[in-house]
Amino acid sequence: MNTHFQLAPLPWAVLGLFTSLSAGVYAQTAAALDTIVVSGSRSETKLSETPVSIGSASRTQWDADKPKSVGEIINRIPGVHWNDLGNEQHSMAIRQPISTNAVYQYLEDGIPIRPLGVFNHNALNEINMNGAGGVEVVKGAASSLYGSNAVGGAINFLTQRSSRTPTGYLGIRHDHTDGFTRFDSGASNTWGDLGLRFSHYSSQRDSQNWQQYSGGKKDSFTLRADYNLGEKSWLRASLVHTNLDSDTPGSLFENDFRTNPGKSINTFTWRKDKTTRANLAWEGETTQGGLTTVTLFARNNDHGQLPNYTISGCSGASCKGTLNNNHVESLGVDVKHAQKLDWLRARLVAGAYIDRSQNDYVSDNLAIVRDVPTGRHIRYTLNSVANPSGVRNYGAGIANDAVFAQLELSPSEQIRVVAGGRYDSIRYDFKNYLTPGANYGAANEVRSFAKFSPKLGATYAISPTSSLYSNLSRGFTPPEVSQLYGKNAIPELNSATYDNVEVGWRALLGPGIRLDSALYQLKGKDTIVSYTSDIGNSFNKNAGNTRSRGLELSLNQDLREWDWRVGATWAEHTFVSYRVSDKVGAIEDYSGKDMPQAPNHTITAQVGWKFTPTSRVALGLVKQGSYWMNNANTVRYAGHSLLNLTGSHKLPDGWEVWGQIRNLTDKAYSDNASSSYKSGAYRPNTQNTYAAGAPRSFMLGLTKLFGNR
Repeated sequence: MNTHFQLAPLPWAVLGLFTSLSAGVYAQTAAALDTIVVSGSRSETKLSETPVSIGSASRTQWDADKPKSVGEIINRIPGVHWNDLGNEQHSMAIRQPISTNAVYQYLEDGIPIRPLGVFNHNALNEINMNGAGGVEVVKGAASSLYGSNAVGGAINFLTQRSSRTPTGYLGIRHDHTDGFTRFDSGASNTWGDLGLRFSHYSSQRDSQNWQQYSGGKKDSFTLRADYNLGEKSWLRASLVHTNLDSDTPGSLFENDFRTNPGKSINTFTWRKDKTTRANLAWEGETTQGGLTTVTLFARNNDHGQLPNYTISGCSGASCKGTLNNNHVESLGVDVKHAQKLDWLRARLVAGAYIDRSQNDYVSDNLAIVRDVPTGRHIRYTLNSVANPSGVRNYGAGIANDAVFAQLELSPSEQIRVVAGGRYDSIRYDFKNYLTPGANYGAANEVRSFAKFSPKLGATYAISPTSSLYSNLSRGFTPPEVSQLYGKNAIPELNSATYDNVEVGWRALLGPGIRLDSALYQLKGKDTIVSYTSDIGNSFNKNAGNTRSRGLELSLNQDLREWDWRVGATWAEHTFVSYRVSDKVGAIEDYSGKDMPQAPNHTITAQVGWKFTPTSRVALGLVKQGSYWMNNANTVRYAGHSLLNLTGSHKLPDGWEVWGQIRNLTDKAYSDNASSSYKSGAYRPNTQNTYAAGAPRSFMLGLTKLFGNR
């Protein structure tokens, strides 16, 4: 295999090393490993009895790190890489290469923030960072609990509950280099049985920064209410609204990236996302030892854009482009019951999920004028009449009904076994609002899919401070609405399936050193690719089989004056079979090749020093390994290493002043690197594209806390 990294010997060597250390594990109480998580079983469970790789970040860690984006908090979890595309836009890599593919499930309080069939890789910009009480990331296939797209992982944000006493929060931060300013506010209290919390932030990136045409702004707020109905039942309601308006500078070709990384060839591309979510959950003890939760939810998502990535077909001063809007409205209910049983310390978690969504999409063509000497796209006009091909105006009713169950039991004091599964029924009701034909899309139709996703796992307690786990699970991704109905003809597509197998070890090593490790393999079958036939026609087809395998490792320790953490991932991602063209003279078969944009390792680390009881400074490292930029494995990005420095000092009366230096050494790097090169003449300045990373920048912040947040 054409790679710089041989995976197999290293994971076993690392696990062997830690196994040899287990003899020196300190005799600490079992409670030290009994962190409570909810995302591994959809109910509160000890981490030591959860047979799945799961990482978390608490609100305390969130407040200490002062993250600029969601990515800066979830990237501290090994195996998770949120890829920064500017103004909270992103792609993702969890047990998969960096991509925009629909292989992740994004949740809030266990409810998907978007319905299936309309995945958006930027969807985490719909999260209010200031309203989260923490985040949990289930890595690997989790469709047995969360349904479609939970293949690489499921990211569950937990809204922050109401405080028991009056609290308030104000904050401001500014980064001159990036032109970034953000204001935070929040307040909470409980009056008798009713608790309320308001959390808000507004951010703005002005156009006077290191990168041309990269301004943007976002407003986001969360309202949460908690009401105690009595000793055995309570209500929780939440309302989340986000409004993002962002310029999108896009990528650069090779020469500009090397010599002028702040340049943008786009002057009018944009993205506008407006999202509102409302949840109302009732929870109560309906049986002896049983807890039932009923959640009603509603979504309203409006995503409009003039995307830079659809600008193509340039000839001289003329190019083509598109303008589109994707709107989604949803209503649904999620019912879950967790029942303790009287034998073998057993518990059954079961429920049903019903989601009804309407997805409306409209797209128009543009004629774009390009300034040839600079390569900049400078203006556009609507071109749908002159160029009707590709114009779309359709709606798709999306129905998703599911039932799930998971049984947990302990045949011995040391062993915990978990078995479960979920059955999903999916229905698309497609309506073409234009006259179907060669230019305006396919005829109306109804199409259905169904999938069962099983899971089997177990944990084994070696000692009160050490446990092993193993897990077999399956995930799936149905065809997206756009994959079925984005072109003239409707392709015959099936759901792609992914089988996950993993083993892991959690332990306490030495005085407070926590270890969490996982060795995994994720095999994909029937992945959907854009396929070119022998006569040159392009269409979507289930034509790919993939394999991803790797080692995830986390170590951390908190002492009185020092704290440190290391998170590392070593991985290889391979096309087992991947033939995307049978066109005569241009057959493209990448079977056996490494998948592109798949770093062979990613490391995040930080060491912090509390030089006074109220002052802390920390040095962090972000290291991304090299990866292929193209399917043919002939163009490579070298990777990069970045250093970040943070410092904070708490003043009397709840004040805190803090600062951050990102990219301390002013390293030139790319957040995303790809190449269209296949064969023949290699032209890097027209085939290689890079999303330039930010230079060294300085952020200063001031916060004021009233009470305990």
